[in-house]
Amino acid sequence: MADIKSKGQKLKDKLLLNDKNGWEGMSDAEKKNITKFCDGYIKFLNTCKTEREAVKEAVALAEKAGFKLLSKYKSLKPGDKVYSVNRGKNIILAVIGSEDMENGLNVVGAHIDSPRLDLKPNPLYEDSDFAYFKTHYYGGIKKYQWVTIPLAIHGVIALKDGSNVEVRVGDEEDDVTFVITDLLPHMAKKQMEKKLSEGIEGEDLNLLIGSIPYNDDKVSEKVKLNIMNILNEKYGIVEKDFISAELEIVPAFNAKSLGFDRSMVAGYGQDDRVCAYTSLQAILETKAPKKTAICILVDKEEIGSVGNTGMEAKAFETFVGELLRLSKQDSDINVLNRIFANSRMLSADVDGAFDPIYASASEKRNASFFGKGVGLNKYTGARGKSGANDANAEYVAELRKLFDDNNVQFQISELGKVDEGGGGTIAYILANKGMNVIDCGTPVLSMHSPYEVSSKYDVYMSYKAYKVFMK
Repeated sequence: MADIKSKGQKLKDKLLLNDKNGWEGMSDAEKKNITKFCDGYIKFLNTCKTEREAVKEAVALAEKAGFKLLSKYKSLKPGDKVYSVNRGKNIILAVIGSEDMENGLNVVGAHIDSPRLDLKPNPLYEDSDFAYFKTHYYGGIKKYQWVTIPLAIHGVIALKDGSNVEVRVGDEEDDVTFVITDLLPHMAKKQMEKKLSEGIEGEDLNLLIGSIPYNDDKVSEKVKLNIMNILNEKYGIVEKDFISAELEIVPAFNAKSLGFDRSMVAGYGQDDRVCAYTSLQAILETKAPKKTAICILVDKEEIGSVGNTGMEAKAFETFVGELLRLSKQDSDINVLNRIFANSRMLSADVDGAFDPIYASASEKRNASFFGKGVGLNKYTGARGKSGANDANAEYVAELRKLFDDNNVQFQISELGKVDEGGGGTIAYILANKGMNVIDCGTPVLSMHSPYEVSSKYDVYMSYKAYKVFMK
């Protein structure tokens, strides 16, 4: 005999929030579908540890899905799939809709840069028969997390002849590795008396890269010379070429499924490549939308969205202007302003998931949880919402209906306690153009660390949310 719900149970179902874990009651077929999707995501994480690598992979996936460079078109029609790359570090993709663009766009934007260490312009030095690279950390990191872990070097060296030398060393099983050393506990009394934020200093994040001297008694800095000789033979570079290089130090270990139940993903760069991958997959599968659908994968978010490849640059406006011109529509500034005012955007960025080990940092009633779907942040900012985009209630209601009607499980949260948490995304930049914008992304544990964690269920719900939004 089936259980009959009491009046109070029925009332609770009707009136109170349902925060059921999404894995509960799921069929084996649904679990298999999520696993398959996340296998592709894990592969993406391992292929794309820098913003340049993410753009390169996005181009390959886009062209396989039928997207073409915008510059190759003389005109556009509904259903056309186009993309544009900005300096190899950000990419914008669009599927042209059947409606006039002045009616607005459906935009999903994520960032593809992640906290890391960059080589300084003059990085190579020798000390006590060791050769090192000097680094400068990028984005908000806990410096102590980057010592005594295997590290790899990814990036490009731009030569005076206009060519680029690509570097990717330290990832493969039979490859070399690199490390930043730390004091042994027996000699670290003074270090361990310091505050956690001061235990490792930025100028001490020096990458150990060699220790064999060049065999010539008539030269100094023999270890440095030997390393430079190896680099010259392998890459054809001299020390001065580091001036025009962009070399990034990233964790050497690969992303993997986490847990005996394989329910989670552990890997570097999930902030924000989890939202980049899911939004990219969503637009690759978008066909014949009413409103033009756009996916932005942008650089420099971790340092304020600055520079000519960050969201503050004019690349997005230029892209939309080109879409208008090739669609034979007006493209003056007033038209652009009307388009943006009629547009909707999901700022696809991660949220800090509730961690029971550090429960005191969160306000549990307004935190995001693993297994409960994609996270909505109505506002970000810090303290009194300083620097926030605060989404309109009407827009939130619109998204609630969209997600509920399409079986997209979502949760709404804020990042940490009022006086302790807070953060920023690209949301306010698009909101300043007049768009309706809300932050919408995957909850992540250990955010900004070298090895972040996400729930496969939430990853899949993020993809599903972006896909129904783009339609």
